[in-house]
Amino acid sequence: MEPLRLAVLVSGRGSNLKAILDAVAGGALDVSVCGVYSDRPAPLAFEWARQSGVSVFPVVPGETESRAAYDARLAGEVLGVRPQAVALAGFMRVLSSAFLDVFPDRVINIHPALLPSFRRLDAQEQAVAAGVRFSGCTVHFVDGGMDTGPIILQSVAPVYQDDTAGTLSARILAKEHKTYPAALQLLAEGRLQIRDRRVLIDWNGRRPRSPRDSVSEWQEIRDSDRIPG
Repeated sequence: MEPLRLAVLVSGRGSNLKAILDAVAGGALDVSVCGVYSDRPAPLAFEWARQSGVSVFPVVPGETESRAAYDARLAGEVLGVRPQAVALAGFMRVLSSAFLDVFPDRVINIHPALLPSFRRLDAQEQAVAAGVRFSGCTVHFVDGGMDTGPIILQSVAPVYQDDTAGTLSARILAKEHKTYPAALQLLAEGRLQIRDRRVLIDWNGRRPRSPRDSVSEWQEIRDSDRIPG
């Protein structure tokens, strides 16, 4: 089976892009990253792409360009590499139907919280302020809302009493780097189906048996070093 052709959209440092590229290089993710796009002229993420031999494409919004016009232009650019799916990896724009309708049920995002809790920006700060004992990350399909699309996978991270938004962010980010490739592998294997706004996963009648299995990391849903409190 040919690897899934994946385009990635970024805005900043690109740590999740690096996690995806590392998983591909390590043989744990059956995708081919066919292009990395950004709404900024030269994000740090482009360096990870270049080191892996992946082409980069800055698509910067015009000063007077509307959101819909930009999204349509971006979609046209992304279509140029013929992707089968699009992954958002720290892309800091909310995509409209002008983009999403071009890739229906094929745009995926990761959010640093256990959706539907703590949507939008500053999710880690919201979690600390709320005093929750657990947070984590969510990989989901993107729809027209803000972090409202069907959930694929979630991983849990503890929230400690002395946490700041920064320390919690680092703990969640480590989970993101495992969970995003795992979810993308499920997509690459054709094991995801959206039904009534829920994602159904075809487990093929088995549970994970090896570290390479695409869902093995997902089962690691909590840290074992200490109990949050």
